[in-house]
Amino acid sequence: MAQAGLFLDQDQFNCSICLDVLRDPVTIPCGHSYCSGCIKGYWDQDDFLAVHCCPQCRQSFNPRPVLGRNTMLAEVVDKFKKTGLQAAPPPQCYAGPEDVECDVCTGRKNRAVKSCLVCLASYCDTHLLPHYESAPFKKHKLVQASKKLQETICPRHGKLLEVYCRTEQRCICYLCMTAEHKGHDTVLVETEIRQKQSQLGELKRRSQQRIQEREKDVQELRQAISSLTRSARSAVEDTERVFTELIRSMELKRFEVRELIKAQEKTAVSQAEGLLAKLEQEMSELRRRDAELEQLSHTEDNIFFLQSCQSLSSSPVIGGLPAVTFDPNFTFNMVMSSVADFRGLLEEVCQGSFISIYEKGTEPLIY
Repeated sequence: MAQAGLFLDQDQFNCSICLDVLRDPVTIPCGHSYCSGCIKGYWDQDDFLAVHCCPQCRQSFNPRPVLGRNTMLAEVVDKFKKTGLQAAPPPQCYAGPEDVECDVCTGRKNRAVKSCLVCLASYCDTHLLPHYESAPFKKHKLVQASKKLQETICPRHGKLLEVYCRTEQRCICYLCMTAEHKGHDTVLVETEIRQKQSQLGELKRRSQQRIQEREKDVQELRQAISSLTRSARSAVEDTERVFTELIRSMELKRFEVRELIKAQEKTAVSQAEGLLAKLEQEMSELRRRDAELEQLSHTEDNIFFLQSCQSLSSSPVIGGLPAVTFDPNFTFNMVMSSVADFRGLLEEVCQGSFISIYEKGTEPLIY
């Protein structure tokens, strides 16, 4: 168990350049520690640029920092070495579909962990060991394994694309900088990356701000939709109630007009029937007298004739009834005319009111 713990803790004392336990450890200003020989060799490759970066955090230093041995770290590493700390054997890790394959492995290839910018090849843990153990290979520059290794090399000079030409907005090598790009605005790729990342951060900040604004707009719009739905439901209910009351009112007026016509009809018919009864009574009396007169005109009794004429002359005369004037074609045209006028007035009012309702109902609710 103790040995397993040592294997687990060993990564804390590995150099990120050679991936082995630190040898003669030094700590650079950013706080990261490396083997003295590894970091010197790494910086020697970029000495011509006069800018030196940390392989891990990419922080730049100018001038080149003076390296001093980290005595405390060296004692800790030595102590662990004396207690039997050894590098854990690299696990067998085959390359997956998205991994970079080792260029040296045969058969089923292992996953590459580093790419060499000098060899232009990628290596797994096993085949990478010569770059850490052999002096000629230690001068090679190793980077994270990449499928696009050729794209990091200048096709003209075969050197690493470590410089960015702002004039032509492309990556170049240091030989390009001294030749066709001489006099151009050039910076280290790391410097341009930091600037682009800063610009990207600003764009991201603006994008996040825009997203927050749109999220607020979405929330307000959803609230507006909810409020609009409630308002529409209430408006429909109120409209149904108003139109129901109007229909009920029209039904009541229709009933009242119908009852008025029936009442007028009943009154007129009653008056006419009363007058008709009196007329029939008068006609009956007149027929009776006419019969008497007809009989009297044929009598041969002179005395009876004279007495009857005297009696007929003294009897009251029927005829006190007023003259009957009745239009046989009488209709309720006046009532119908008034109803028609009412209908036209109602339609006119409804038309004007509905135009106002339609105009207000079609106004845009969301801007």
